Amino acid sequence: MTNPQQSALHPAGPDAEVIAQLAWVLTGGASVIFIGVMVLCVMGLRGRRVVHARWWLWGGGIALPVLVLSALLAFSTFRSAQLSMPSSRHAVKIAVVARMWWWEVRYTDPAGGPDIVLANEIRLPVGQPVYLGLISADVIHSFWVPALAGKVDMVPGRVHGMTLQADRAGVYRAQCAEYCGQQHAQMALHVVAQDAPEFAAWLAWQGKAASPPPAADSLAAAGRRVFERQRCAACHVIRGDGPANAVAGGLGPDLTHVGGRLYLGAGARRNERGALEAWIADPHTIKPGVRMPASADLSRSDLRALAAYLEQLK
Repeated sequence: MTNPQQSALHPAGPDAEVIAQLAWVLTGGASVIFIGVMVLCVMGLRGRRVVHARWWLWGGGIALPVLVLSALLAFSTFRSAQLSMPSSRHAVKIAVVARMWWWEVRYTDPAGGPDIVLANEIRLPVGQPVYLGLISADVIHSFWVPALAGKVDMVPGRVHGMTLQADRAGVYRAQCAEYCGQQHAQMALHVVAQDAPEFAAWLAWQGKAASPPPAADSLAAAGRRVFERQRCAACHVIRGDGPANAVAGGLGPDLTHVGGRLYLGAGARRNERGALEAWIADPHTIKPGVRMPASADLSRSDLRALAAYLEQLK
């Protein structure tokens, strides 16, 4: 199941269920009160009856608000207490670093190795709570997956914890919910919920280095040489791939398994060959203000080769 509209009206996790119920109850209560006030207004205008100020003051001004608001307060307090509390004791721990305007995602390696780093995509096992440590590398951002949980602000210099759980397999769109600059609207992230065995296999694969170097006479091999010649490793890391691994980039997303991701540019385009070529050639036409420079000096053949090399990194 895919939820491209990031709808909070179709909850797929326990926290989202609580939030949706609160929203419906409060909206319903407000609607009933509004309709009642309008009915009384019409009756008052048409009937022109004598108004007993004391009854209206005590009944409508004190008794009714106290009863209604107390009931809503009790209900919302009870349901809010059922929201998941952040806990780093969960088996899966993920650090999410918000940057202008993309997301760095780090998993703790179950084998005890260095962190597993990827970008703009979180994968988690269905039915299991996952701990997110949320931080910002520059300005204030906000992490929000409407179908799974509420939003949590990401403040520079602080770590905010969050528990995320998906009860159904699928792809759920997340979005930065705090205005953070020119490309705030195109700072998306996708959460992919998978069955536990499938997630475990995916995580083990992500912990490995890049695929073996392509055959020397292939288009991908030519693209690898373009990657080296253009000094892409100054910003991007491809773990285990020679020169691309020699420079600890870090300014841009880790590209070790970029070919297996669903989207490019934090949700700007689907991850396809044509979109990848267009992104490399001039990302500013797709996402104005992005910090990746255009590759105006690349020939058409070099561009195709570089895209082929990145596409096979799965």
